[in-house]
Amino acid sequence: MVAVVDSSANSNIGGQLNSGVNESNLLSGNGTISRNNSGCGYVSSTTKAMAYEPPVSCTTFNILAPIYKRVDQKNQNLRESNFRAVWLSRNQKILNWLLHERSSIICLQEFWVDNEELVHMYQQRLGDAGYVTFQLARTNNRGDGLLTAVLKDHFTILNYRELLFNDCGDRVAQLLHVQLAFPFSQNREGDAQQEFLLVNTHLLFPHDSCLSVARLHQVYKILQHVEQYQRENKLNNASILLCGDWNGSKRGQVYKFLRSQGFVSSYDIAHQYTDSDADSHRWVSHRNHRGNICGVDFILLCNPNKSRKPLKKSWAEAVFGIIKCQLQKASLIENNAFVFLKPGDHGNFLTYSAFCEALRQVNLIGLPYGLTSEETEELWMQADINGNGVVEYEEFKRRVWNSECAELREENCSERTRDSENDTEEEAIGFNVKNAVLFPREAEKGMWPENYSLSDHARLTVVFSPVRMQCSQRGTSL
Repeated sequence: MVAVVDSSANSNIGGQLNSGVNESNLLSGNGTISRNNSGCGYVSSTTKAMAYEPPVSCTTFNILAPIYKRVDQKNQNLRESNFRAVWLSRNQKILNWLLHERSSIICLQEFWVDNEELVHMYQQRLGDAGYVTFQLARTNNRGDGLLTAVLKDHFTILNYRELLFNDCGDRVAQLLHVQLAFPFSQNREGDAQQEFLLVNTHLLFPHDSCLSVARLHQVYKILQHVEQYQRENKLNNASILLCGDWNGSKRGQVYKFLRSQGFVSSYDIAHQYTDSDADSHRWVSHRNHRGNICGVDFILLCNPNKSRKPLKKSWAEAVFGIIKCQLQKASLIENNAFVFLKPGDHGNFLTYSAFCEALRQVNLIGLPYGLTSEETEELWMQADINGNGVVEYEEFKRRVWNSECAELREENCSERTRDSENDTEEEAIGFNVKNAVLFPREAEKGMWPENYSLSDHARLTVVFSPVRMQCSQRGTSL
């Protein structure tokens, strides 16, 4: 089954698509997707794919809540929410585009949950188009939240959970356990039902570098919950899609942390971009309130044949990376940084009390959104490699200064040599990235068009196709 927009039911869309930017045929080519004959929606471009490999498309879009959209540069307190006709028109255009594209899955951030009229409009139009919707408000009545919409003819929702971080940013996340409604036929033992986990979230904006730990906390909580859910439901062979506005680029510790957990940026995979500095600025997806443009919106994929480091170890490496960045911002090089951390002439080693004091000076502890005492102790244990109660210079270099959340290469599990008697080979169904596009298209070239007014974010759509893979299951804990 392939999503196709009913031209009779959507005959009024074509005349309502004027958003100030023209969108051309975004996705085409063998094995990808393109517009159907009605001009609305997308279908697979190959008959074989339509019959045997129905694509799964996913769109993530921060739609800029009217309560945050500034309408007067001279009066920053004047927001779009004060002008009903304006926010209503803009959100109607957003819905027109979403229904025109008709992705299998839609993940929205900054959804204005406090406005009943807007909520009703989205629910009604998405519902009429065949979507089942889930919305979640941020805590402490912030006014906005998340909305996830799934085509109910394409998926069965096996479970839905809400993650409340209860932190300084009042951030939240949605977790959906999804099963494709159609069986996957390319299976040696017959048809199989593909299940995967879907997360929609919006991380805290890094108003200052001290909030890096808070943002890392949010991702850590998501992955902890995902791993717990996987264990409880025996879903080690399920793919994971993390969608949303991450408020951070590929150069940040959050992205590196996720890479160490086996996740890849679907957009970068589709365009064969790497994590190098040269490729880090090839595309953008957001122009923030400071006027800076950057790539912060991601659909991250983790297939079941991806190796994943122990979560706690990856988290510690990411925090050490933040500590290093804070020290570098203080213009400290490796040796000077170690001298800064240790007290006076107290030998060539670092004590726990000096470690805590240094973290306090770089604002990583002692603040509501900083490291907890338990987390600080865990970091200390990781840094003290030989367990003698102090951290020598070589340990500092290895654990802190040279620590990286190194990405793990994708392993072809069928070619792996077993190094444990506990290894068992199982078949799993994952996703191939077929194509990915950003709109407005200028964002794909690292530019931001002045005439784009739908949001301060670009819309990211990725197309996947199911693929069978052999995976070795090991007895290690997640």
